[in-house]
Amino acid sequence: MTVRGRSTRRFQAIVALLVVGLALVGCGSDDGGSEKTATTATSATSNVTGASGGSAVANAMGPVGEGWQKVLAPASCRCSDGTPFHYWVRPANPEKVLFFLNGGGACFSAATCSAEGATYTVNLDDDEGPNEDGIFDLDNEANPLADYSMVAVPYCTGDLHLGTRLNDYGDGVEVHHNGYANGSAALAAAAALFPRATEVVVAGSSAGSAGAPAYGGAASDVWPDADIAVIADASAAYPGTPAITLAIGALWGTEGSIPLWPETADLPTEAWSLPGLFVNSAKHDPDLRFATYNNAFDEVQAGFSAMIGQDAANLVGLIDANNTWITEQGVDIRHWVAPGTDHTVLVSGELYDQKVGGESLIEWITDFIEGKPGHDVHCTDCEPPA
Repeated sequence: MTVRGRSTRRFQAIVALLVVGLALVGCGSDDGGSEKTATTATSATSNVTGASGGSAVANAMGPVGEGWQKVLAPASCRCSDGTPFHYWVRPANPEKVLFFLNGGGACFSAATCSAEGATYTVNLDDDEGPNEDGIFDLDNEANPLADYSMVAVPYCTGDLHLGTRLNDYGDGVEVHHNGYANGSAALAAAAALFPRATEVVVAGSSAGSAGAPAYGGAASDVWPDADIAVIADASAAYPGTPAITLAIGALWGTEGSIPLWPETADLPTEAWSLPGLFVNSAKHDPDLRFATYNNAFDEVQAGFSAMIGQDAANLVGLIDANNTWITEQGVDIRHWVAPGTDHTVLVSGELYDQKVGGESLIEWITDFIEGKPGHDVHCTDCEPPA
């Protein structure tokens, strides 16, 4: 791994901690504009609940203890309907950290954002924390992340963890697209709880995978000396076209989440497409490593692709085109494309069982996390569903 410009990156880390630390003071506003602005002071003690429902000791950033514990974010962090937001922390090895962004759909119209027809998770009323499958199967000896400290970020804002806007879609449908502030609050807590991390994995599934590259870049600011690997699970079909990037970005206020990186300061807003997040984060920190996972005919990606006007009949073609473009920009990235229509793998037992062309997915991901050389894996018989 190449040596970074340490003094510059440490200065950026100080600035980044100050910026994301504001998210712990206040995550948003109700004025209909950007929800990044801090407005509400909060107590220095977080509201923490153990997975069993009991209370746990907390410092200003999160829990101190064992097992999964729910941390109630500051009052101005919120879900799409204005209800409270929380995240989950599981302390383990303080030098290894997993920062995980959960999925749960997206919305961009009154029809898709309304409570009755929502195509996304509206609030966290039913959230009981990470399951015990895939990367959260902590007893599986094959799990390369089992000894990592973990911060899991739920998702309830319909904006791929990137929004900063309270949007009125009409017909009485208002949505707090507050994903960026919510995610930043959790990232600030992770950096404060585990400041000496040397190995960091930023991962996301579904909607969480779409925002994961951006959070990988942010993680490099708060942990400037760490090795950072980013895993994006199931979002490669979504386009980088300027029209879609600008139209949906305006609804969610994603321009408010564009980082103040000198390497990308001159880029236009349309350059911050979903494929562009990989490229721009790599421009900011060339040492970032990326891996993507997708199923060739993922039913969920096909559904959302059709909703935004893409021809989803040949979904694997969309996936391959985006993956090829990102690689051609010089990003350190490897891709796994499996056959079938499944959606996501990181939080599924399939993570440990899947093979493509005789190659084991869990071994491929383990090699990636450990920084070993790797290559793309692609199904050769990627037949569309009947």
